[in-house]
Amino acid sequence: MFLHNDVIEYLDPPAHLLRILWIDDAQSVAYTFTLRCTSATPRSMPLHVLVADVSARRARLLLTDPCRAPRADAPSGKHLLLQTKAWDAVTALHRDVPQLYLPRPRAAMLAAYSRAHAMSVATLMRYLRRYWERGQTIDALLPDYANSGARGKTRAASAGVKRGRPRHAATSSASAGTNTDAALRALFVAAAAHFAATHPRFSRPAAYRQMLRDHFADSAPGDIPSYGQFNYWLTRDSIDHTH
Repeated sequence: MFLHNDVIEYLDPPAHLLRILWIDDAQSVAYTFTLRCTSATPRSMPLHVLVADVSARRARLLLTDPCRAPRADAPSGKHLLLQTKAWDAVTALHRDVPQLYLPRPRAAMLAAYSRAHAMSVATLMRYLRRYWERGQTIDALLPDYANSGARGKTRAASAGVKRGRPRHAATSSASAGTNTDAALRALFVAAAAHFAATHPRFSRPAAYRQMLRDHFADSAPGDIPSYGQFNYWLTRDSIDHTH
C-alpha cells in the first residue's frame, strides 16, 4: 500500500505530516519523519499501524508531496558547491540504513564523519533533516537562499498534460479523463507496466504515485493528471497487471 517517500497526513489533533523514509523488505516496519518539525528525528512504526490509520480515516495518503523541494533552474556555482558537499555527506551516511535512523548508531556515524571531514555534527544533522524534510532528493540540499523568490512562479506545463486540480484517489470520477491525449494515455500505460515489472504486487494508486514522482515532480499543480484520468484510461485501454 505504501511506498518509500510517501507522505501521510494525520487529520485528528494534533494534525501532522509524516514522510516514510524507509520500509523493510518484509513490509512490517517503516521509519517515518515528522515534517515541518525542526527537532524531528526518524522513528520506527509498524507498517500495519499506518495502514490501519489510513483505512480508518484517521489519516490520509497524499498523492502529491507538499514539502518536496522544487528543482532549481540554474543554481549558482557557489550553491552547487554547497549542495555537492551536503550530498556527499548525506549519501555516505545513508549507506547504512536503517542504522542511521537509530539514535545511538546515528550519533556514532555523525561523529566519525565529522572527524574525517572536519564538519560539525550540527551541520551534518541539518543536512539530514533537510534531506528527509524535502523529499530525499539532491534538490533538497540546495541552500535555502538558492530558491528565494521561487514561490509563486509558474513552471512550464508538461506537454500533453490536462490542466485541472489533482483529485484525491477516493473521489476521482471517470469523466476526469475526457481531455487526455494520446501521449498522456501512452504514459499511463508505460507507468503501469513499469510499476508492475518492478513490484511483486500491482496497485493502481501506487503506480499513479510513482508516475507522479517520475514524470511530474516539477510540474505546477494544474499540470498534474488526476488519479481519475489514470484509472479511467487504464480501464478503457484494458490494462490489468493484477497478478
